Amino acid sequence: MVTHAPRSIPALRAAIGSLTARYPSAFVGVAYHDLATGDTLYIDADSLVHAASTMKIPVMMRLYAEADAGTLPLDRKLVVRNSFVSIVDGSPYTLSAGDDSDSSMYQRIGDSVTVRELMQHMITRSSNLATNTLIALAQPDSINAMMRRFGASRMQVLRGVEDLKAFDKGMNNMATARDLATLLAAIETGRAASPAATTAMRNTLLAQEFNEKIPAGLPPGVKVAHKTGEITAGSHDAAIVYPPGRAPYILVVLTRGIQQDKVANSLIANISREVYAYATRH
Repeated sequence: MVTHAPRSIPALRAAIGSLTARYPSAFVGVAYHDLATGDTLYIDADSLVHAASTMKIPVMMRLYAEADAGTLPLDRKLVVRNSFVSIVDGSPYTLSAGDDSDSSMYQRIGDSVTVRELMQHMITRSSNLATNTLIALAQPDSINAMMRRFGASRMQVLRGVEDLKAFDKGMNNMATARDLATLLAAIETGRAASPAATTAMRNTLLAQEFNEKIPAGLPPGVKVAHKTGEITAGSHDAAIVYPPGRAPYILVVLTRGIQQDKVANSLIANISREVYAYATRH
């Protein structure tokens, strides 16, 4: 627990360092950008790690950009199928409901579902089936080009989820804390798309159902628009945090090398607590 608020960015860096020092073999990347004050803090923020489900943020952004351009009606319906193609050799693969945080979507296989509803499941419940249904529409090359335009220079989206042949060859979706913070800032400041689209994206992120990381370190009632990600020994959260009565701040925490999810989640929550204490110290 925070006993006093860090009074400066060096003090905040030291406070976070004391938390991460308990896990000397782990990687922890942090990006903090306060849209109210301009304060920033980057700790290993340019190191690439497996993006896990944080890659679903730029997928959503790209789809809303296409909607803005008039090339993709969000009410367009797609047939949900559990059959996908590896980027390695074109071989088919399927997803398992037991390995997906949103098993309800598997009950919709064969149904026609709108792009809008699929995106809601992709973000709020982190549905892998919804993501893979959408990824062909978003097109990885277009997603990456969009990210570069917004200043996210290293993050990459190559494929859908659970393409094990690609995983075995190291062909993975990758992210940095800085790039995820850059993308969230583009949404919050309205640069990512039209006002209606950025509002819709923000509202979708605000409806996130998994709140055991960054939100767990905040006082009750503080709004958080965020997307989590998990992979073996990896736990992430990328968030826009809305302290009452002031402009929000961006906080991204990426971890790798902590085997127990609860331990990694607790670390992220504690980092979040320190950042909130600093941001609201006045």
